Order: sequence, then structure tokens, then C-alpha cells
Amino acid sequence: MQKIHRKSKMIETYCILLLDFLSIGISYLLAMYMRFHTIRNADKLELHYNVCMYMLLFCLLYSVLIDWNRGYFKRGYWVEFISVLKYDLTLTVVIGFLLFLTKDAEHLSRLTFGYFGVANLIFTYLFHVAFKQFMVGYYRKSNSSDKIMIVTDSEYVERILQKVQKEKAWNYQITAIALVDKDMIGEEIMGIPVVAGKENLYDVSRQMPLDEVFLFLPNMVTQDAKQMIIDFESMGVVCHYSVDALDLDMKGKSVGNFAGYAVVTFALQYMDYRRLLIKRAMDIAGGLVGLIITGVLTPFVALAIKLNSKGPVFFAQTRVGKNGRRFKIYKFRSMYIDAEERKKELEAQNEMKGLMFKMENDPRITPVGKFLRKTSIDELPQFYNVFKGDMSLVGTRPPTEDEFEQYNIHYRRRLSITPGLTGMWQVKGRGKTFDFDEVVAMDLEYIDNWSLSLDIKILLQTVFVVLFGVGAK
Repeated sequence: MQKIHRKSKMIETYCILLLDFLSIGISYLLAMYMRFHTIRNADKLELHYNVCMYMLLFCLLYSVLIDWNRGYFKRGYWVEFISVLKYDLTLTVVIGFLLFLTKDAEHLSRLTFGYFGVANLIFTYLFHVAFKQFMVGYYRKSNSSDKIMIVTDSEYVERILQKVQKEKAWNYQITAIALVDKDMIGEEIMGIPVVAGKENLYDVSRQMPLDEVFLFLPNMVTQDAKQMIIDFESMGVVCHYSVDALDLDMKGKSVGNFAGYAVVTFALQYMDYRRLLIKRAMDIAGGLVGLIITGVLTPFVALAIKLNSKGPVFFAQTRVGKNGRRFKIYKFRSMYIDAEERKKELEAQNEMKGLMFKMENDPRITPVGKFLRKTSIDELPQFYNVFKGDMSLVGTRPPTEDEFEQYNIHYRRRLSITPGLTGMWQVKGRGKTFDFDEVVAMDLEYIDNWSLSLDIKILLQTVFVVLFGVGAK
């Protein structure tokens, strides 16, 4: 649990620190302009630069050593103002004393320092309030926050929801309730829908956007609780079990706190969020480069598609992404416009065993489409999905909704990460693997052994596969 919440703590810490840095920079520039009516030609410009650097260093040390933003999201407006005021006064006094010791104070306008103190108080407070409102009011309800289901008995559910609300968390949203002792499906409790009971819990869970579950089941026997944890873990869903003490010797177990409850958390793998941030930065950079390449090639590809067959240049389809999130995937159209309708007629000729359709000589593919697929040019518009965040450069391929509806809890774990433009199957099994279970095995191998170096290796192998057409059909 502590490792899982390290993600939110890092975002919280670094974003607030960045905002504090930004406030210092803006406030000092504004103070200089108010004092000298210019910035570039201000007196003692080098000194002003040094003073600003002292302030940034103090801000960093104050945040690390004092940790003054602990409980930031629980603070009200007045408490926030007092916290910011204490920080601003301490900053002003400490830097002023430092300048006195270094005898730089006599060269620095006291009016500039005064303007800065007032401006920094105002900007820091406004930035803190705006960031808090954004994260709690918007981010928590967005697709990016963790979607959580509460699984409990009817007698405990309202007490749990009340306690969760007091936490004022921004990184997760309670989206559903499952009651294991009473059928209340279709009803709402404190605005949260009851979506499942004990009998259909897994059927409902595997078909909905779900990142984590919080289990509060004091009346359930240990063996049943253990099986429930195993089943959710098999789906790739993080599981928080509220206990005082529980003897479960299982992989991926950590003890911590969730919404004020002591929990034992189970997950097959914890991914270091610092590395995930680097992965996301790689996706943004790669997505941007890919979009430029796509923009250059689009006029030529569009002309070839239009001359070859009727229909739009781009093909959009709803796919299922990380932990059940739906999104629109984009490609250059490589099939005739009635391809989806004709798919049912061709299912008997499917060369793949299991929940994936592949056919070597698919009659739905246009002549131009065959070239686009062989060269993987048809995939280029997906760089927009990568840049947007629906997909990553490397991951598991996102299934269609029809395929996803047939997933069991084992298959669903391949969606416990962001789907990718390429992945283990594309570089190891393309044109060789015709069993969906083998595809899933490769995807889970990638998930269980994920690292940035593995991503880079797969990207390099993908370039080789695309250039030499390995496995392309």
C-alpha cells in the first residue's frame, strides 16, 4: 500500500514544489519591475539573480525538512492561508538574515524585498488553492484517477463512505459498490451506485473501468476472503483488504492505510512511479515525433486510400484500454467500409485459436491496405493515442469490445497496464503465434518483467520488424 501511494505522494510533492518555485520567480520579477520599472536594466542584476536562487534553495529545503505541505488536501482555505503565511514570513526572514550576514543587504532595495514578500504570499496562496481545486474537483473525476469499488456488507457501507469522504483524496474515485450480503443492485448509497452482489461480482468487475477494490468483510471467513483477493489479483486489479491482522502469505502483499483504514494490500507487481513518469515522457516525445511523421505522410496515404476504395481515410474503433477504460483508436483505413459486417461471415476461417481474429488472405483488406499493413503505416495515426495518453509506445495490444466481453479474469490482467503501439507479441510472436493463450502469456511476461530497458529493447526490435517486414501479413 505504501508503494502504491508513493505515486500520489510524489505527484503531490513535486507539483506543489514546482508551483512554489513558480511563485517565487513570478513574485521576484514583479517586485523588480514595480521597484525599477524594468527588469533587464535593474541595478545589481547579478545580485538579484543570486537572491532568487537563495529563495529557491530555501523553498526546497523548507519543503524537504519541514514538510509543511503534509495534509495539504485536508486543509481548508483559512488553514491554508496561515500555512502559506508562516512559510512566506520564514522565507523572508531567513533570506533577509542571510543577506545581512553576507553584507549584500546594503546593496539590495528593501522596497523590492517588501514587494516580493507580499506578492509571494498572494501567488503561493492562489496557486495552492487553484491546484487543490483542480485535483479534487477535476482530476479525481477524470479518466486518469484510480477507479475504486468498495466490496462490503450493507451494514458497514455508509460508515465506510463517510470515512472515505473525510479523506478528501484526489488520486482515486469511488465509482461503485458491491454488497455481498444483500441484493441492492440498481440502488445508490450516498450517490454511489450498487453494481453487483456476491454472485455476479466478478462478471461485473471485469467489464467495468476498475483499478482497485477496497474489501471490508469482517463477516467473511478467511478462506473465502483469500479466494476473493486471488481472483481480483488475477484480473490485475489492486486489492486493499481492511484487516487488523490477517495471516495471508501471498506474493505482492504490503501493509498500509487506505482512507483511514488499516489494510493489507495485494498486487502482483508494483511499478515504480518514477520510472512510469519517464515512460510517459518517452511516450509524449515519441508521440510528438510520430505525429510529425504521420502529418508528412498523410496527404500521400490519403490519396492512395481514396483512389483505391470508397470510404474515409481514417478508421476509428472503440477499444478497451487500461483496466477496462474505453477509448477511440485511430488507423489509416486498410479495409473496405463493410469490413465489420463481413467479419461474422469469415469467423470460421479464423487462423487464431481463442479471442483474436487473424486471417492471412483477408478479403476485407484493400490492395492499398495490404501495403499499409505490411509496412505498418496503417498504425501511424495511433501516435495520437500515444500522445494523448490512451496508449503507450510499448504495452499490450488493446482488444475490441467484442473480444473484451469474452475475457476471463486471467485474460483481463493483460489490461492492467496502458496498452501499447507495440509489445512483446509484435516482436516475438508476430506471424508465428496463432494461439491467444500464447499471446496472453507473452503479454504477462512483459507486465511481470517490465522495465525501461525492456521498453527500449522492444522499440529497437520493432524497428527491425517493421523495416524487414517480419511476420507482417
